[in-house]
Amino acid sequence: MKYDYIIIGSGIAGLYTALLAKEQGSVLIITKGSIDDCNTRHAQGGIAAAIGKDDSPELHLRDTLAAGDGLCDIEAVRILVSEAPARITDLVNLGVPFDTADGEIALSKEAAHSVFRILHAGGDATGAHIEVTLSQRVRSSKIKVLEDCLVTEIVVQEGAVRGVNALDCRTGSVERFDGRFLVLATGGAGQLYKFTTNPDVATGDGMALAYRAGAEIVDMEFFQFHPTALRLPGVAPFLITETVRGEGGVLRNVNGHRFMPDYAEEADLAPRDVVARSILYEMIKTGADKVFIDATHLPRYVITTRFPQVYRFCLDHGLDINESLIPIAPAAHYIMGGVKTNSWGETSIAGLFAVGETACTGVHGANRLASNSLLEAVVFGQRIFERTGREVTPKTDATRPGAEVRVSLPKRRVLETAPPPSLSALQELIWEKVGIRRNQEDLSQAAGILATWQAGLPKPEDRPSHELTNLVATGRLVTEAALVREESRGAHFRSDFPHSFPEWQRHVILVKP
Repeated sequence: MKYDYIIIGSGIAGLYTALLAKEQGSVLIITKGSIDDCNTRHAQGGIAAAIGKDDSPELHLRDTLAAGDGLCDIEAVRILVSEAPARITDLVNLGVPFDTADGEIALSKEAAHSVFRILHAGGDATGAHIEVTLSQRVRSSKIKVLEDCLVTEIVVQEGAVRGVNALDCRTGSVERFDGRFLVLATGGAGQLYKFTTNPDVATGDGMALAYRAGAEIVDMEFFQFHPTALRLPGVAPFLITETVRGEGGVLRNVNGHRFMPDYAEEADLAPRDVVARSILYEMIKTGADKVFIDATHLPRYVITTRFPQVYRFCLDHGLDINESLIPIAPAAHYIMGGVKTNSWGETSIAGLFAVGETACTGVHGANRLASNSLLEAVVFGQRIFERTGREVTPKTDATRPGAEVRVSLPKRRVLETAPPPSLSALQELIWEKVGIRRNQEDLSQAAGILATWQAGLPKPEDRPSHELTNLVATGRLVTEAALVREESRGAHFRSDFPHSFPEWQRHVILVKP
């Protein structure tokens, strides 16, 4: 059967786009897990929109551009902030239960936002509430959903998408699915790193698939590290929402010193990249593997009502954050780069679209403003719906204003001393060599090992081997882009080039040779 839309992924980007697309044709969602497995469920911070009395799209635009450190696509940001209120209305109409106060949607403030504009659902359970609402709508619709199926190849003929090949992870069989439009909504690549707030499914699948198909990939060097992930022995990193600091929590090192005023005028509410690096410096200075968030001075009702997930998770692990400091350290969180799209979600391949974290629309630039990611997913999901509804075959034009440098991955010598490839070895390598602080020597070592692994990996046959193949490919894209950008900007910091330069106010586009 040929579908009008094939959507790969089942986070908010994929589900929202699918619910729109069903009004224009047949829809197939393919997801390697269930439609309940995604990064969206972990999005605690909320969703940003200029709906407050003291706010405006212009203010939202200004804050987004400031965080993006000179690399935002202004047109894309203007679209994001101006269409935000309408998309919030759509989510309300779909049944998302945003928190209210005095009969109106309640708004909070997060780092680098100049006003209160963050909407929440269930306090710090925003992503979970949106995901559940949309997945219930999908399950009750006529949308076909294939779970436990991993797309292994995008089929491109005569420069246009024709369909996909997908592995049934339960039976091992591979099946071809044809479609007019293919939408990548596969999420991020946090599993590249040893410490990450992302779930196991975030393995860079969409970026690797698109690159192998010949699509342009951009801004991969910009990987945002969330500064505050729970650091407890034997406990996987758990995101401590920025709202904790937005409500007045402060960072202290292991000696009790409140250190953020030493690094930034905004102190604890500085942009994420600044806070993450500051924490790293404090950990190095004190010889510790963590710092702390102090929220003990906040009223108990603030802690239990504004971030109930954080409160309950910590309590379940023996930590009452009303009375005790929260041990934290940075962890990989969100990749600003991805499959290059224009303002309609189109990629450089006809019929191929991308939305959500796997896409690079240009709205985040070098550093994502908190709570703009869920918003981006719905704004550009809507625009894909509008674009595909206007033309039988949308023209392919993924160009965006701004300077660019186009590079192909260099051929690297196969190393005889590279460690054997494995998920843990990859995560350790990327964390140590391509992490918060980078330099030429570390990046070159990582690039050599990744190229060696890429050349020697056996043909993948099951989900774990496909995911490892995709992670190695995505890791190379991140590493090679970081080598090309010889400056520090936004989330990309190189100790051998610690300053930004005007000539690097351009994008690194990776293309298949």
